[in-house]
Amino acid sequence: MKYSKYSVVIIGSGIAGLYAALKIEQQSSNLQDGILLITKAKLGESNSRYAQGGMVAVMKDNKADSTESHISDTIKAGAGLSEFNTVKFISEQSDSVVKDLLEFGVEFDRDENNELCFTREAAHSVRRILHAGGDATGKMIEKALTKDVSENENIEVYEQTAAVELLVNADKECKGVVVFNDLTKEYETIYSSAVILATGGLGQLYKYTTNPAVATGDGVALAYNAGAIMQDLEFVQFHPTALAIDGGENRFLISEAVRGEGAKLVDADGIEFMHKYHENKELAPRDVVTRSNYNEMKENNADFVYLNATCIGKEKLAERFPNISRICLENNIDISKDFIPVAPAAHYSMGGVKTNVEGQTSINGLYAIGEVASTGLHGGNRLASNSLLECVVCAYEVANFLKNKELKTPKQIDEDLKAIVDKYSKELLMEELDIESLKKELQEIMWKGAGILRDEKSLMTALEEIQQLSKKFPRSVKCLNKEEYEFKNMLTVSKLIIQSALQRKESRGAHYRLDYLNTNEESKHSLLTKEEGELSFVK
Repeated sequence: MKYSKYSVVIIGSGIAGLYAALKIEQQSSNLQDGILLITKAKLGESNSRYAQGGMVAVMKDNKADSTESHISDTIKAGAGLSEFNTVKFISEQSDSVVKDLLEFGVEFDRDENNELCFTREAAHSVRRILHAGGDATGKMIEKALTKDVSENENIEVYEQTAAVELLVNADKECKGVVVFNDLTKEYETIYSSAVILATGGLGQLYKYTTNPAVATGDGVALAYNAGAIMQDLEFVQFHPTALAIDGGENRFLISEAVRGEGAKLVDADGIEFMHKYHENKELAPRDVVTRSNYNEMKENNADFVYLNATCIGKEKLAERFPNISRICLENNIDISKDFIPVAPAAHYSMGGVKTNVEGQTSINGLYAIGEVASTGLHGGNRLASNSLLECVVCAYEVANFLKNKELKTPKQIDEDLKAIVDKYSKELLMEELDIESLKKELQEIMWKGAGILRDEKSLMTALEEIQQLSKKFPRSVKCLNKEEYEFKNMLTVSKLIIQSALQRKESRGAHYRLDYLNTNEESKHSLLTKEEGELSFVK
């Protein structure tokens, strides 16, 4: 077992992790042992890369917008569960973080007068979404930040390395992490005074998802197993318009911005249908559009509906949505004259590790930012493009918080942590498992039982099937490879989502129960934690 120490360890290399690393290095003068950024894939491979639509930016010089308007839109979309103070704070910080990103070399799209371009997406009352590269916003932000991280000699990067267990002592203090290098098959114990989870989402738990292969809920599983409080895990957002052509591990996202520019949802005959479901039609909140598409598919016994973007015009489509145009053309779809086949897919987790805007969790020394965290911003249904804003604001704030903290790694390691480390020092004989087959089985269970529509019967069936599936995976601590560790986390998080969904006996936002169609206005956040090895609900 190799041992090392760093002042700050960041797990995850999406926009939240990259930006946090850069801001901590920029602002902290007490980084005696440096910063370590861990990624289980290549640097920059994350959900962030696939964020097409853009990033909310309430700019002070944009007279058509205001923080009050953005707060109102966010809370309305959040189905009554968004935390007002959190929404207000994140909205108010957007102007400064956008300007800071520009300093780091992020190039948002501009018009002929060199002014920032804004677009509109569903449930936004004004055009306030910044974009980059047309429809490659996440990729362009990530590209700039990855370059800066790679060139920064004070930030060390571990690639192809999975975090497998947090070092949390009996006093609920996080002292580091045990990691596994998938190339060398070696373990390393890393001691640190601050561990930041920036591990992204969990879309790979579902049969259909817009998320890349790395989105397996690792951070939620790590924090839960360490005893941190989880919040609102039943709220999984299904994007209404994923390209209904299977390719690899995920479905290509057709950004909501396409509807923001005027595209219409239609059936096979080209007849629009969203007027039947909501007064805002295509620009209704995502959960409404998703269920509308799902219902149309069910009524017509079809695998998809269509998005008609032909009204936008060929030149504008090519300029504004170059990647969507290209990917569709590769699948023999010319979006300037052909309808795009689309269907819902798992897209974003509103729930996660309970934190404040500074990333603090219920465990001292453990922080979480980005999609893995649940700050209360998104409530029951994320407002479009609020996710990238939350990523950068909370990354900025955790860096601001840590600059005033003493970031010295412990001289002596707690005795109770040695027991954790010892588990990974033992050699075990293990046979290889067919993880791909097990993963597909889990995804099918979650899609059917804990997907867009749920009820107690489907959730209980899913829970029972997940528990049966767990018996086919005889790993309690060590695993053979990264894929096994990912599947272990997927099993854990699947159970947590189902348990949370069973606990919430109402329909609200992205959580829609056929046996409880009404909203219980008195219900609050669902909280759960792990106590003495068992799941428990926090009152």
